[in-house]
Parts: sequence; C-alpha cells; structure tokens
Amino acid sequence: MSKRLLIEGCVIATVDAAGTEHASGYVAVEGGRILDVGAGAPPAELREGARIVDGRGCLATPGLVNCHHHLYQWATRGMAQQSDLFGWLVELYPVWAGIDEEIVHAASLAGLAALALSGCSTSTDHHYVFPRGAGDLLAAGIEAAREVGVRFHPTRGSMDLGRSRGGLPPDEVVEDRDEILAASEEAIDRYHDPSPEAMLRIALAPCSPFSVSRELMAESAELARRKGVRLHTHLAETLDEEEYCRERYGMRPVEYLEELGWIGDDVWLAHCIHLSGEEVERFGQTGTGVAHCPSSNGRLGAGIAPVAAMVGARVPVGLGVDGAASNEAGELAGEMRQALLLARLAGGPEALTARQALEMATMGGARCLGREDEIGSLEPGKLADLALWRLDDLWHAGIEDPVAALVLGPAPRVELLLVGGEPVVEDGRLRTADEEEMARDIAEAGRRLARRSGEVVG
Repeated sequence: MSKRLLIEGCVIATVDAAGTEHASGYVAVEGGRILDVGAGAPPAELREGARIVDGRGCLATPGLVNCHHHLYQWATRGMAQQSDLFGWLVELYPVWAGIDEEIVHAASLAGLAALALSGCSTSTDHHYVFPRGAGDLLAAGIEAAREVGVRFHPTRGSMDLGRSRGGLPPDEVVEDRDEILAASEEAIDRYHDPSPEAMLRIALAPCSPFSVSRELMAESAELARRKGVRLHTHLAETLDEEEYCRERYGMRPVEYLEELGWIGDDVWLAHCIHLSGEEVERFGQTGTGVAHCPSSNGRLGAGIAPVAAMVGARVPVGLGVDGAASNEAGELAGEMRQALLLARLAGGPEALTARQALEMATMGGARCLGREDEIGSLEPGKLADLALWRLDDLWHAGIEDPVAALVLGPAPRVELLLVGGEPVVEDGRLRTADEEEMARDIAEAGRRLARRSGEVVG
C-alpha cells in the first residue's frame, strides 16, 4: 500500500454533486483512494507519517477524462489542413494504411504523455485501422498507456465497408466482418478488467455509418452486451454524413443507430453536432453519452455541437481531444476553454459556465465511460485521480475565480497529476517517461510513415 500523501493549502473544486469548493483546504490520499477532503488545515492525525505537498497557489480538481481520441494519428499531424471531414479522411486513409506496431506505440506514447501533462488521468482510444501484417496494434497502445501510467479505455474499432461496397474508406484499410468480431471478442477476453480499480477496460467501436456495415453495427452491439462492455462510434459529425445516411438508409444518423440498438446508457458517441431537439431529448432520456470535441470540430469546420441543450437535457457530455491529425495540440485542458467559447458563440454568454466546462472534463467524462462512482470528483472513497494546477504564475495570478483561471485562462502548468494515488506528473514534468526521447521517436515514426505513403519529407 502506498504511503499517505497530503496536499494542503490549495483551492479545491471537488466537482461533487453539490459543487463543493474550498478556498483553502486539503486532500488526503492513501492506498490509491481519496481518504479525506476538507476545508482549512488538515487534522493532525492525517499529517503523521504523510508525504506533504504544499498546494499554496494551486487549484486541485479531479483528473480530467478524455472521451475520444485516435492516438495513432499523432504520427500524421499537419496534413489536409484545409479539408472538411470527408476530404481529410480521403487524403489520410492511404497514409494510415502504412501504420505498424512500432509507429502506433510511438504515437500512443507521445499522445498519452501530452494528455497527462495537460491534467488527464483517464483516456480512451478509438483505433479502427488494422492493416494486414501491421502487428498487434491494440497491444501497442495498451503498452504505451502502461508506460505513461494513465487509466486507459481503448476501444477495438473497426471498418468493413470499403469503397467498392459504397463506403468511404478504400478497400485496403477495411477488414472482414467475421475477423473483426473474432478480434473484438479476443480483445475483451484478453484485456478487459471489470474490477473497481481497473486501469484497463475495453469497449467496442465500429467507426462510423459511412465505413461500417449495418450487420457489423448490430453484431458488435450484441457482442458488447453479451460481454458486458460499452459501445462507441462517431455520429452526426457532418452534414455529409447526414446526407449519406438519408441516401443509403433512408433516415437520419440517430434514427439509424436507434434502429440497430445503439441508443442507451452503455453507449457514448463522438461529436453529435447535427442533432435535432428531439434527438437531444432522446439522448437525455436514455442516458446515451456524447464526447464533445470542440477543437477538432473547429479545425475541420464541422459545426458547433448543441452542448448547452445537451447539458440542459441531462445528457452525459464529456470532452475529447479527438484524433491528433484533426487537433494537432492534443491536450485536454484547453478543450474546456474551447467548449465554453464555442457554446457561447452559438448561444450567448450564458450558454455555458466555467464550472460546467470543468464538469464535462471530469464527471461528464466519467459518466460516458460508466465510471462516475469511481472517478470524476474528489470525494472520500473514490480513486485518487487528481490534478493540481499552478495558478500563481504570470498567466493566472490576479484572476479572482480559480475555476475561471483554469478554464478561461491559458491551460495552466500541471504541478502534480495522480493516477490511483501514484504521481505521473510532478513539477510540470512527466515522471514515467522521457519527453525528449519520445519526441525523437515520434518524429522518426512520422517520417517513416510519410516515406511509406509516398510523401516528400524535407
């Protein structure tokens, strides 16, 4: 059992159901869980034998939860800069056909390190490109998460609807449906950990309505529910997708998913920009989660998701950075600011508050992943996933409200990131891996992938 750790003198935003905050307080951590949270000075007995962390000038929040990512894309950033989603995919599918286990590991390591340095303690990964002979790509991402030390919810993604059958991706990057289902079941059996303190859980994630057959969507849902894991996919990201669904299936994307049994509290969906008011209400009624990815949506010009309406309808809304090739920053803290600004652009200054943005990045994400009883808030008994943000620097000092400093100001330095009580980031530096080495490795992986795809590399 790890030694007790006591953070004292910090501002605390617990993000519990009551929205409890302390202007100066303490958080005690022991055995991987939160032992106590309170205002003022900690009781003397908590200090005995504890490692003391001076939290003055800092804000403590729950560790952030990243609900949607494509880590392999860290190796293909900066491409298709002026493209919409479909054009971007058409340009990048042939590049991604060249990924292998080594490239995916380097990209996942770099992407997860960037997330940890931005206060993220739990991340998903939606990996759906599995070229033949590329090695064990799912294992490569899982090993990277183990090395960085973050809690990980990778998905076994898939595509079986190639261009020759009316889908968007070229045939060389799709798989056979039976192979997908067998690999999905094997991934669950090999990796999924349903235990309360799990560091690794698997979900199934057929990619999108325009790259996956009706049969695979339905059979993946049946398999996931038989195995007790969650479901994830992209939905309603662009008007092109809506037009595709109307032409191919005779209905809107949400109608299509509901027909296939893909609406429910074991499902979370990426983007959901183009929803009707009735669809928003339906998500709220059924507990269907949404991963909001504001920077990627802006980068691709896809639109602004109706986040304020979703929050008002009690939809579980979390935040995602999305693929690193459509959000070259790849850090989660900044998504709170982006979410707030986009919501206000669409609905005015009262559309979303700084605290609602923080809640999306923490409890909202925990709800999407089915872990709201374990992570997402700072409460005794919960897992000790915690971020301590430095707010007394030049960029934040003088901002009266610490939560506004975190959300509206530039993304602060992470003084300390705990995952299960273990330090992953300390003094603004990653403890678990070498940042310079990772930078060299991902640069080389990107060059190697570019050479394979015929790109000219300077």
